[in-house]
Amino acid sequence: MFMLLFTLMVNGSHCTVWCVTGASLKVCPQGFSCCTVEMEDKLSQESHAEIKAPVYRLSTSLQSTFKQRHDHFDKFFRELLKNSEVSLHNMFLRTYGMMYMENAELFKDFFVSLTRYYTSGSSAVNLSSMLSDFWADLLERMFRLVNVQFEFSDTYMECVSRHTDQLQPFGDVPRKLRIQITRAFVAARTFVRGLSLMPDVVNKVSTVSASPSCVRAAMKMLYCPYCSGQVALKPCQNYCLNVMRGCLANQADLDTEWNNFLDAMLGLAERLEGPFNFESVMDPIDVKISEAIMNMQENSMQVSQKVFQGCGTPKPNAAYRSTRSVRETGFTGRFRPYSPEARPTTAAGTSLDRLTVEVKKKLKHAKKFWSTLPETVCAGERIAPGDECWNGTAKSRYQSDVIGNGLANQVSNPDVEVDITKPDVVIRSQIAVLKDMTSRLKAAHSGNDNEISFDTDEEPSGDGESGSGCDSPSCSGDDIYFSTPLIPVTPQANPVHRNTSVGVSSQGSMALALCGLALALLVPHLR
Repeated sequence: MFMLLFTLMVNGSHCTVWCVTGASLKVCPQGFSCCTVEMEDKLSQESHAEIKAPVYRLSTSLQSTFKQRHDHFDKFFRELLKNSEVSLHNMFLRTYGMMYMENAELFKDFFVSLTRYYTSGSSAVNLSSMLSDFWADLLERMFRLVNVQFEFSDTYMECVSRHTDQLQPFGDVPRKLRIQITRAFVAARTFVRGLSLMPDVVNKVSTVSASPSCVRAAMKMLYCPYCSGQVALKPCQNYCLNVMRGCLANQADLDTEWNNFLDAMLGLAERLEGPFNFESVMDPIDVKISEAIMNMQENSMQVSQKVFQGCGTPKPNAAYRSTRSVRETGFTGRFRPYSPEARPTTAAGTSLDRLTVEVKKKLKHAKKFWSTLPETVCAGERIAPGDECWNGTAKSRYQSDVIGNGLANQVSNPDVEVDITKPDVVIRSQIAVLKDMTSRLKAAHSGNDNEISFDTDEEPSGDGESGSGCDSPSCSGDDIYFSTPLIPVTPQANPVHRNTSVGVSSQGSMALALCGLALALLVPHLR
């Protein structure tokens, strides 16, 4: 009987064994061998770790990459929201002092709602309703200020608020801003959700346990050369590919939906760079609100007249007293236009364009990650090129063809027994998760948040035209038209103020002066 002294590394320890003939092995070729059945069991444990190690390393790197990208984008969007709020607050406070402070909660609530929508979506905030409420509330406050000579009941103001859209006191700014905010916020929060999903999917998929047949095949590929005394012999590349494609068959089936998901992420990234640019909306939002209030100032006389015609003449304010100082305080300032070149310091020390360029490179690099894992593992020093390699039974050329990726192709795998009728449950669930997220990304690409559809006007969300004045037909004439029934308001019988246009014609100069005073105290960004 031929015998050979041989040293093996098993579970981190050196084992000295005698290679003998006639060993009854379960995995490695029988005959001359340096292994026993017990040693095969220990080597199987080693092989399990050996095939998991490169997959774990590659997956961990991918998780880390997109965890960082998610954190960068999320921090950027949150800081940009906060910076916009602080910028508006500081400007209003510095310019208008106490008058702004008395109305500051309106703007604070506005940014709180935007932040809640960014973090929690439409389940927490109906964006369209929130924006409508904001403009209605702003109109109520402005309307009271420009008509201080009257008293307004809550019922009267409800009448005014219900017809904000028809009155268009702020011009076209609310409509355009609604489109821009909706598109930008839907795109931003959906993109961030996509980035947060990637590490979670990779983690779940990469931790799927190898099957017993995979472990046996890996042990045969990696350690049977040791048992034959050929310690330096490495597996043939095609042999390694068949083993790894069998072991990673379920993971490869993830690839189609993974690539669809990445394509949807790249498409939405293009939107973030262009018409749905979150930064271009939030940076000048204080200026856009200012422009809206300027429109209200310029149209206050017409708006008041139409409200009085439609809702009735309000009761004069008994406490109202005109003073010379009020009459002489006319507002003549103009708002500074927004200039992209004069943007404030960007959030998180970077810009959206820079973040998007970087993440697009990473997304493209991650495509076909799962289907190329076998090639990535079976490369470099792990395999031997040519015919001087281990083919599963001897040092020779590997004769079998390389089978395709995915579970269905494993029916003809010569080296790994794979039950193609039993797909992995974890991986199938992650395929469903990716499909759902891809659908959400495509909806965001169209400016939609799930089933909620918004205006589809193709308008950039940068500074663009924000509108001025009131250009609806209802602003051009003297008649007012409310399509829904008004709450009847009985005109107040007062011999001094019989005319329904009182305060508009007879006190026109006073109303204009008060309008100037009120708007001067509320509107930011004077030259």
